[in-house]
Amino acid sequence: MARVISVFLPMWPVDRLRRQENAPSDRPLAVAGRVGNRRVLTAIDLAAEVLGLTVGMPVSKAQALVPDLRIERADPVADLASLERLAFWVLQRTAPIVAVDPPDGIVIDSTGADHLHGGEEALLEALTGRLALSGVTARAAVSDTWGAAHALARFEGDLHTMPPEALRLSPATVAGLRDMGFATIGDILAVPRAPLTRRFGAEVIRRIDQMFGEAADPIDALRPAGLIETRRAFAEPIAAPETIARYIRKLVTALSAELEAQGVGARRLDLICHRVDRERQTVRVGLAMPHRDPQRLTRLLCDKIPGIEPGFGIEIMTLTATITEPLAERQISTLAPEAPNLSGLIDTLANRVGHRAIYRVAPVASDVPERSIRRIPALADSTADGWPDHWPRPARLFARPEAIETMALLPDQPPVWIAWRGIRRRIIRADGPERIFGEWWTREAERIAVRDYFRIEDEV
Repeated sequence: MARVISVFLPMWPVDRLRRQENAPSDRPLAVAGRVGNRRVLTAIDLAAEVLGLTVGMPVSKAQALVPDLRIERADPVADLASLERLAFWVLQRTAPIVAVDPPDGIVIDSTGADHLHGGEEALLEALTGRLALSGVTARAAVSDTWGAAHALARFEGDLHTMPPEALRLSPATVAGLRDMGFATIGDILAVPRAPLTRRFGAEVIRRIDQMFGEAADPIDALRPAGLIETRRAFAEPIAAPETIARYIRKLVTALSAELEAQGVGARRLDLICHRVDRERQTVRVGLAMPHRDPQRLTRLLCDKIPGIEPGFGIEIMTLTATITEPLAERQISTLAPEAPNLSGLIDTLANRVGHRAIYRVAPVASDVPERSIRRIPALADSTADGWPDHWPRPARLFARPEAIETMALLPDQPPVWIAWRGIRRRIIRADGPERIFGEWWTREAERIAVRDYFRIEDEV
């Protein structure tokens, strides 16, 4: 079953301007453009919205309400170009099939990609979280069709209760539907199709069928200039696993030759199989280090063949190096032994269980236990900070601290017993306390934060 994510960027024009500023301003920001002969607000930031401004408000009225309002001229061309760059950023990190959904959205075919991110919920949370950290306001929704995901990301409620604007129709068509009394999609579904087609053409019915999965709604995948890609079309569709593997090997060989010619190695490969029924099967593999070895790349891709559903056959296969990095030739010494190369093992494991599940732990200069470590890629270079050795620390911490009851004979002395998860345990040996003070420079509340840690051994 296909799964599609729609990302809605409700403040994209103002977010784009904010991101371009070297010194962000605290003044409310709005973007203005012309609608007919009127100059109106086409986008506003959150500060302007709080002050009572709305999209579509005349500029003269907005300036009267908010004298300090900063107004910039609308630039749809720059908005679209920046939106394409953002979509390419999403392509590199999320799924093989990504496209812009102008003027304020991105659409992602996430079929088969969610498990690499810990599930759909984790994928949506990570995606919107990364965008928020980059200064982009975003809402995202996932559904079986592009039309449904598009509507759910922009409107609340059930699809049948959403307004006609949720159908991705032209403004003129929406205005015509409103004039005829159609307030919701359910109202449109309740009338015969023939009069709607005579009045508005095929657009309304086509969008309804696309929303509910009754008609095809292909996503034109973004392919920026400069991507290294190979493609193979077949006179007769292929479906057998051994045939798919054979052509994967041919595509990888051609891609590796192009990677070598450009002096780069692949960090991420996307294989897209176009079926005869216009459905697409995608395979994404990542590598811990840049590589262009045909045997390794072929093996990683062929391991994914069981997850490819050829249907009635595959007619086109494309292989793209979505992320590449410089890769120089390296001289191998036959005299000195080299450290074992674990990149092949890391790649195999990461592409089976997800890259987020394979990592190393590195120390961080902090006395607070939960802040003293961080996750880094499995083959990342060693950090300069060393592990603290003044007090032994546990290898792992609970995701959330668990409360215990305890009693000590005197202040600053170890506990004589603890009660944890309903069981009382008598302490026979203890060491401590290790007193941890809060990091007062991070927030005011930590100026008075103090903790005592003990190492304890209970009776058997």
